[in-house]
Amino acid sequence: MMANPIGWFEIYVEDMARAQAFYEGVFETKLEQLNAPDIQMLAFPSDMKQYGAGGALVKMDGFPTGQNSVLVYFSCEDCAVEGARVANNGGKIQREKMSIGEYGFIVLAYDTEGNMIGLHSMK
Repeated sequence: MMANPIGWFEIYVEDMARAQAFYEGVFETKLEQLNAPDIQMLAFPSDMKQYGAGGALVKMDGFPTGQNSVLVYFSCEDCAVEGARVANNGGKIQREKMSIGEYGFIVLAYDTEGNMIGLHSMK
């Protein structure tokens, strides 16, 4: 049985600089260049000893964006804070902060590349 099955995520982008500015602006963080042949990758900060999965923005020829059906949720202290930064960084809110009962709160947003992402918090 898989306890926590997600080990890594990738968000595909068409304009790496634009996507980097969006994610660094919304989450007030710096992404780190990964070296992979023929693929541009910028990794989100991660600590492999902590709960959760690491991941990266990826630009690869022949892989379009905004058409996937996987939704990545980013953990936040209060998802309304990051949600408030979405539009200022070129994204769009799909659904403002809403309760999901005992599981906390979420915001649904689109990044600059047309990918929907989720923001999650317990408050």
